[in-house]
Amino acid sequence: MAIIRWMLVGFTLLLVTGLVQGAAIEVREFDDPVLEKRYDSLTASMRCPTCQNQAINDSDAPVSGDMRDRVYLLLQEGRSDIEIRDHMVQRFGDYILYNPRLEGRTYLLWGLPAVLVVAGGILVMLLVRARRNASVRALDDDERRRLESLINRGNGQ
Repeated sequence: MAIIRWMLVGFTLLLVTGLVQGAAIEVREFDDPVLEKRYDSLTASMRCPTCQNQAINDSDAPVSGDMRDRVYLLLQEGRSDIEIRDHMVQRFGDYILYNPRLEGRTYLLWGLPAVLVVAGGILVMLLVRARRNASVRALDDDERRRLESLINRGNGQ
């Protein structure tokens, strides 16, 4: 009898756990597969303000759920991707975009990697040129005499 009771308790726990997990799944129905792809793309390109480095399509945070709902509703209204991004940025701030827009305040963010690559290339070129010039330079008279004396000393003369 105790075994049956434990089996019932286990079965009940499995059933309750399954119901709780099933309740967290959001179901979005799209009539158009293109609209569904746009939804997936938009929600993957926006960052959760709470989770910070997690896209809203992967986040369980309540604000991400709100953002997904908003994207879904705006898509159903026929808004373009740009209009949806603008709306979400207006509501949640520029931080939600994984790829910030090219604006006056983001020039440094977009331009700095290119500047660093160019500066690094110039530095490598200068270092290679300096090494090449240093190794090609001829010995002056004092260096030649000193080298000859070291060679003669090493040969036992």
